[in-house]
Amino acid sequence: MNDYKKRLAQMLMTLSYREGEVTLTSGKKSDYYFDCKQTALHPEGSWLIGMCFLDLLKGYKEVKGVGGMTLGADPLVSSVTVLSHVEGRSLPGFIIRKKPKGHGTNQYLEGLQNFEPGAKVALLEDVVTTGGTLVTAAERVRDAGLEISAVLTVLDREEGGRENLAKAGLKLDAIFTRGELLEAAK
Repeated sequence: MNDYKKRLAQMLMTLSYREGEVTLTSGKKSDYYFDCKQTALHPEGSWLIGMCFLDLLKGYKEVKGVGGMTLGADPLVSSVTVLSHVEGRSLPGFIIRKKPKGHGTNQYLEGLQNFEPGAKVALLEDVVTTGGTLVTAAERVRDAGLEISAVLTVLDREEGGRENLAKAGLKLDAIFTRGELLEAAK
């Protein structure tokens, strides 16, 4: 495990991981809550997440940009786009709205001017439980004319998301699974 990932695990456990019963977006009950935004909005945390995503993206040479669903993916997309430029592989970003604007272009995706039709992209997500939000996001991205090569997440809760995404034709790669996160933070 590289130093970025080890340090990120420590930060995630300090800032983003809380044990205790909660109800998740999916409606499922869980014995822990993972609020990645706390780490993603921290200067060092943002840098670490961006570097870890860029490491994952080395396996996807065809990817020409990254995007994700607002609000959780906003800091992730910003981190990767800025760091990709610094690292010499400029990857523009896009943000997927929950609802179309309702005026102007009335579209779901912002940032499309930075992409050629059919460009291969990666979706970024903070945490994957069932993958339902990502399946919806993927439909919007495909409807906008982009092709999805990968879905990358900070945390895969290992609660069916990977399998549900595979059924929708999407490949999930995670910086951490819950078990990996707990182990790496030791």
